[in-house]
Amino acid sequence: MFSVFSISLLVSWLLLLFLIPLFRLHLLDSPNFRSSHSQPTPRGGGVVFVFVSCVASAFSLFLGDLSLGSYLPLLALPLGLVGFMDDLFNLPASLRYLAQLLTAIFGLLVSPLSQKLLPPFVDFSLLTIFIAFLLIVYITSVINFVNFMDGMDGLVAGCLVLSITVCVIKLGSPFPTWSLVGALVGFLIWNWSPSKIFMGDVGSTFLGAFFSIIVLQASSWSDALSLLLVSTPLLCDAFFCVVRRYYAKQNVFQAHRLHLFQRLHQAGFSHERVASIYIFGTTVLAISLLFGGICWLIVFAIIELFIGIYLDKKVAIPFSVSTSR
Repeated sequence: MFSVFSISLLVSWLLLLFLIPLFRLHLLDSPNFRSSHSQPTPRGGGVVFVFVSCVASAFSLFLGDLSLGSYLPLLALPLGLVGFMDDLFNLPASLRYLAQLLTAIFGLLVSPLSQKLLPPFVDFSLLTIFIAFLLIVYITSVINFVNFMDGMDGLVAGCLVLSITVCVIKLGSPFPTWSLVGALVGFLIWNWSPSKIFMGDVGSTFLGAFFSIIVLQASSWSDALSLLLVSTPLLCDAFFCVVRRYYAKQNVFQAHRLHLFQRLHQAGFSHERVASIYIFGTTVLAISLLFGGICWLIVFAIIELFIGIYLDKKVAIPFSVSTSR
C-alpha cells in the first residue's frame, strides 16, 4: 500500500503543479469579510484528490474487487462534482443540499451498521424512520461541518489526512482509500501556509461525505464512535459554533468568521500555528485510539474539549466581539 500512497501523492502534486496557473485564471478566490487570507488564491484544488482516488476506485472495480472500500470514493464523487460546479457557478443552496441528502441516503444503504439497525427499508415504522433520519442528519452535518472548517491553510486537509488514515488502518480498507490519503497529502503540500491553492467545495464536501460514510463501515457503533471522535478538534469547533450562533439568533447558514479557528487568527495566530494546533490535537487522538483504545481516546477528547474552552475564553477574540465586527 505504500507504493499506492506514494504514487498518488506524486500524481496529486504534479497535477496541481499544472492546474494552479489554470485555476488562477478561472477559479480565483478573492478575500472578503469572512476570509482568513489576504491574497487572491485559486480554489478548486480538491479536484485532484477526488480524481486520483476515483481513478483508483474504478481500477479496483475493474480488477474485480467489489468491497465497499473499493467504490466508496465513487459514492462521494457526485457530491464532489456538485461542489466543483458550485466553485464555478455558485449553485443554489437547495441544489447543494439535495446532493448531500442523496449522498447520505446512498451512504446508509451501503452501511453494514445501518443495515443491522434498520430492518429492510420497506419497514416504515416510526422508529425506523427516526433512526434513518438521525443517520442522514449525521452524514449531512459532517459534510457541512467539514465545509465550514475549510477556511485556514492546511487545516481541513491536515486533520482529515489523519482521521481517514485511522479509518483505513482500523477497517483494513483496500488501496483506493490509501490512494485518497496519498493524494490528500500531495494536495496538502500546496495547501500549507502560505497556501498556493484552496480545496474548494469540490474537496471539502467530498471529504466530508467520504469520512462520514467510511465511519459507518465499522463493525460496531462503539468502533464508529471512536473513529468519529478522532476528528474532535475539527467537528466540535463547527458544532459548537452552530449552536452558539443559533442561540444568538443568527442565521446559521450565513457566512461568518466566528469559528474558534477564525477567532484565534483574529487574535494574532498565524495560519500555520492555528492549523498546527488542530492537527496536533487530531494526532494525539489518533495515537490514543490506535495504541490505547477507545477509553484513552475519550479521555484525551475530553481534555482537548477543555483546552478548546480555554482557548475560546482566554486566547481567541471573544465570540461577542467578533460577531459585532
